[in-house]
Amino acid sequence: MTSFENPIAIRHFQSICDNCQDLINQHYTQSDIKLFSDGYLQALRNSNTLESKDQEKLERLIERWVQDPSSFTDPNDLQKNQFFR
Repeated sequence: MTSFENPIAIRHFQSICDNCQDLINQHYTQSDIKLFSDGYLQALRNSNTLESKDQEKLERLIERWVQDPSSFTDPNDLQKNQFFR
């Protein structure tokens, strides 16, 4: 299952994705994006905001999302800022 039932987990997923998109638009690299998402997830883990199953699911989804080149494409399917080149 790849969807969340917990609205807080959904908000965190969307927040990470939005912030990563902003970083891409500011010409940050893939390693910068990974570092940001790892830091966000670690802070979330330390705060015990989510149940462990939601935290683990969020971590898996974000890991896949950051590694997927299609996550960072514009509507015309051109990769933004040649992110993966």
